Amino acid sequence: MSVTLIRDGSVGVILIDNPPVNAASHAVRTGLMEALAEANDDPDVQAIVLACAGRTFVAGADVKEFGQPPRAPLLPEVVNAIEASPKPVVAAVHGTALGGGFELALGAHARIASADAQFGLPEVKLGIIPGAGGTQRLPRLIGVPAAMEIAASGRRLSAAEAVKLAVVERIATGDLVDDAKTLARELIGQPVRRTGELAVPAFDVDAADKQLAAIEKKARGQVSPGRAARMVLRAGSTSLQEGLAEERAAFRELVSSEQSVALRHVFAAERQAAKVPGIEGVEPRPVRIVGVVGAGLMGAGIAVSFADTGFSVVVVERDMAALEAGQARIRDIYQRMLKSGRIGEAAMTERLSRLSYFDERKALAACDLVIEAVFDDLQVKQELFASLSGIVRPDAILATNTSYLDPDVIAGVVTGPERLIGLHFFSPANVMRLVEVVRTAKLAPDVLATGLAVAKKLGKLGVVSGVCEGFIGNRIFTAYRRECDFMLEDGALPQDIDAALEGYGFPMGPYAVNDMAGLDISWARRKRNAATRDPSERYVVIADRLCEAGRFGRKTGKGYYTYESGEKAVDPKVTALIEAASREAGIERRSFSASEIVERVMTGIVAEGRKILAEGIVLRGSDIDLVLINGYGYPAWRGGPMFQAGVE
Repeated sequence: MSVTLIRDGSVGVILIDNPPVNAASHAVRTGLMEALAEANDDPDVQAIVLACAGRTFVAGADVKEFGQPPRAPLLPEVVNAIEASPKPVVAAVHGTALGGGFELALGAHARIASADAQFGLPEVKLGIIPGAGGTQRLPRLIGVPAAMEIAASGRRLSAAEAVKLAVVERIATGDLVDDAKTLARELIGQPVRRTGELAVPAFDVDAADKQLAAIEKKARGQVSPGRAARMVLRAGSTSLQEGLAEERAAFRELVSSEQSVALRHVFAAERQAAKVPGIEGVEPRPVRIVGVVGAGLMGAGIAVSFADTGFSVVVVERDMAALEAGQARIRDIYQRMLKSGRIGEAAMTERLSRLSYFDERKALAACDLVIEAVFDDLQVKQELFASLSGIVRPDAILATNTSYLDPDVIAGVVTGPERLIGLHFFSPANVMRLVEVVRTAKLAPDVLATGLAVAKKLGKLGVVSGVCEGFIGNRIFTAYRRECDFMLEDGALPQDIDAALEGYGFPMGPYAVNDMAGLDISWARRKRNAATRDPSERYVVIADRLCEAGRFGRKTGKGYYTYESGEKAVDPKVTALIEAASREAGIERRSFSASEIVERVMTGIVAEGRKILAEGIVLRGSDIDLVLINGYGYPAWRGGPMFQAGVE
């Protein structure tokens, strides 16, 4: 049975047991209705507790039912029945109460949570909105502004925040179900507090309209965040029943939309990415102590990622001055997190305590995993890894964070090359979700399994890549940039290309991104590769000319744009430089429409994607989609370029 009713004196506990995540499947919904009716019909039961077995509360709807004909009872009917119960219902939440799970809890008359519980309405991430009352009950409980933000962002609330917002009455101090029974007994004989009957707290309509506009602007073309926010706002001007009907209609409309289909592809692709042939059933190696060599911007971000997730972290730099700068960089990241309210003082102190700092490599001797984030130069990295081979244990894993160098060549200097893996983080590493897990030629299966397991523990998305220039992401990004540079030389201007791609859904165009990252890094790589460049291939000199003029981007106040006023602005000098390069190449410049720019870029991306698929660098087309979405800002609501091209 997925749902059972367990009597304990005056309290009936309705227990859901539908592993692995207690999804609100048809069987669960049917069982809930039957158990609720049985509890209400039993005169000995005077209060009800809704709880779940296993590791979590109801973690959401059953996504396998998406696109299938609806089967009664639907989730809204179940939530309505819980709310309509004449006997008080207490939801006992542990793990995650997400989507339909949160809506079930909102239908209860009171909520109690374990200290580690999380709540959220993540439907917008699948291109839909809550469909069982989330947008109508939540604002009645916590107010329109907070509910709009939660429903439109899809983010999770901690138990502590849920209590602060009055979503939850209390946090359990002992056994969750026992504490829920105690709360339920306290409610016997009291008027039942139905969330749907509460008045929406008064709010500033003009401020709410501005909040809605900001949500829709931030969504960059994705429809669901704005629709979710609008439905929350609607709760302030309509009855519960009208609001529920409108919410359900919007939900049904969005479920069949192109954006929802695309986002469900992304959702499924993330689960598929973890399925790697050759490591089925392989146990990862234990990793507790992690070494990070190099504490620049990338190394500091990597160190913070590990400290945030409970690892002991040993940070090593080449000398004391660099070490002190790195330590200050890490502390600054935490100070910013503290200032923004993302963590408290106690959490910051605890995470900083997991970090130790040394200016000698021998401090890495006890590490289970060592990741380098030093200068991306082959000789520098080879010297480092040859040295580490004689310092760390023979079973310790060594990882390179290189963006472009050949990790197989680096592995050649390692004693036990089967333990050298690529872990390519994206900057800032403590923020960006993507990690390319690079499978070197001699890599041991359990080392690959460990790389993926570590990425998962960090809360990141690990995608396996073979070895090639730039791996998956930077190789495709190079093709993307190449098409943009060709159009630049053929007649477009940086602002034309950036505007077209931002209009398509990218957060920033390629030239604004280049200015932010710094033009000198890729210039150095181009100069290193100049001797081996095929002279028959088209080469655009515009970026080189900008660098020769000292225009390295934001850090020098000028790049493809000028930043002299502090804001990005078009620079006539850049236009003149580009036009001169076109004349020098004998090209008659012409204009490009936004649609032509996008089409050229997408054609180049898909063509390169097909090549790396054919070469076996990547396992599946959906992995390419994940890399571009999570590492390069490709709009997730489009599903990814390979999905759009029908390439699996």
